[in-house]
Amino acid sequence: MGYQEFTIEGRNAVIEAFRSGKTIDKLYVLDGCQDGPIMTIKREAKKANVLLKFVTKERLDQMSETGKHQGVIAVAAAYEYAEVDDILQAAKDKGEPPFIILLDNIEDPHNLGAIIRTANLAGAHGVIIPKNRAVGLTATVARTSAGALNYTPVAKVTNLTKTIEDLKKQGLWFVCADMGGTTMYDLNLTGPIGLVIGNEGEGVSRLVKESCDMIASIPMKGNIDSLNASVAAGVLAYEIVRQRLR
Repeated sequence: MGYQEFTIEGRNAVIEAFRSGKTIDKLYVLDGCQDGPIMTIKREAKKANVLLKFVTKERLDQMSETGKHQGVIAVAAAYEYAEVDDILQAAKDKGEPPFIILLDNIEDPHNLGAIIRTANLAGAHGVIIPKNRAVGLTATVARTSAGALNYTPVAKVTNLTKTIEDLKKQGLWFVCADMGGTTMYDLNLTGPIGLVIGNEGEGVSRLVKESCDMIASIPMKGNIDSLNASVAAGVLAYEIVRQRLR
C-alpha cells in the first residue's frame, strides 16, 4: 500500500469527501468567500478538526489540476487509519502480548513519522493517536516513517483517556514517559503494555498521566533537561523489547 496525497477540487466533491468520512489533511479556501456551499464546507472542516487555510485565487489556480476548483481544494490522505481492534488482532495473530504506543498530542510530523518507524522496528503492534490537537498522517509523516506506515497500523481515537480505560479491561498495563517517574530499569515492563509518549513541549497531559499504571523516566546524564519525543519513544520502546527478551 503506497502513500500519496491527492487533491479533491470543487465544492460538491469536497462536501462529498467530508460526508463519506475521507481523511482530509488540509483544506484551502478562497479568502473572503462567504457563500452557502463554502460555509457548509467550513462547518464540515471544523467538525472534522481539519486545518483550514485561506488563500488567494492565484494560489488556488496554481494548485489546481483541473482548473475547476470553485474556490476550494482539499488535500486528502490516501492512507487509511486502522481501528484499535485491528492492532489487538495483529498481536493475537503473532501470538504476542499486545505492545501499543500511544501518543498524546504529538504536533511535529517528523516526530510522528520517526515514532511510527521505531514502533515498527521494536515490534509494537500499532500506534494510537488522538483526533484533536495532533498531527495526522500527512505526506511528511509517511516519508519520515520510511515505509513503516505500510506495516504498522495507526488508529485515531476521539478520547485517549477513554481508549486507555477500554484497553485496561482487555488486560493492558500502561506506562507513561515523564521526567518525574521511576527509572525505567526499575519497572516491570513485561506483558501486555501500552507506552504513552507526550507532546514535545508539555509532555503527557494530566488526565492521561492519571490513567497510567506506571510512570517511567529515562536516566539522563547531560546538561539539557529532556529528550526529543521520538528519541524518548525509542529508548523506552527498546527497554520494553529488552525486558520481553529476558
